Amino acid sequence: MAGHSQFKNIMHKKGKQDAIRSKLFSKLAREITVAAKLGLPDPDMNPRLRAAMLAARAENMPKDNIERAIKKAAGGEGENYDEVRYEGYAPGGVAVIVEALTDNRNRTAGEVRSYFSKAGGALAETGAVSFMFDRVGLVAYDPKAANEDAMMEAAIEAGADDVASGPDGHEVVTAMESLREVQKALEAKFGEPRKASIVWRPQNMVAVDDEAGEKILRLIGSLEDNDDVQNVYANFEVSDALVAKMGA
Repeated sequence: MAGHSQFKNIMHKKGKQDAIRSKLFSKLAREITVAAKLGLPDPDMNPRLRAAMLAARAENMPKDNIERAIKKAAGGEGENYDEVRYEGYAPGGVAVIVEALTDNRNRTAGEVRSYFSKAGGALAETGAVSFMFDRVGLVAYDPKAANEDAMMEAAIEAGADDVASGPDGHEVVTAMESLREVQKALEAKFGEPRKASIVWRPQNMVAVDDEAGEKILRLIGSLEDNDDVQNVYANFEVSDALVAKMGA
């Protein structure tokens, strides 16, 4: 019986992982299709599409899925999605920005508002918290791509504004309008990055206790689990112990 229970547990975990992966692939495909519709279906001529394809490849999304998403846009297939940004406050006065691609604004707005309310936060007007963030370009590499000094030197030469290196890799920050040029310069030295996109970068971080931190992490988890939500940004810091606990 013990072996049978263990097998069921393994299958349950695998099923859960497969569901998470399927949801992720759907979101990545949606972004690829939207990016291809808004510009040319050529990643060399469409920075947003290139960024979407990079994100898909980083998650090991099959090449066929990527090509299918691009063809949907070229053929005018699939739903028409609106790009929507939601802004709000989480517990502890933490600012949160939510980016979504939706075919039903009312549905998505209602769901996002519900997540904030359940977490003890509140949805606000557009522009209410985005002034606390900078809109910047980000190029990310795995740690093995280069050592810290080499990445810093290359980033400076490329005209980047900042570099943060650590155990998880390198993050090169640049002005939004310089992203493509910086990315090309870094690719010439280190190859294709793990990520290259426009993001919201907090100007300052808010330290919160574990009680508030747990609510915020659950809020972000609920938002990221929503089919329409593409990205979530927040300006908070919590203890490593809480992150480990919530991730377990």
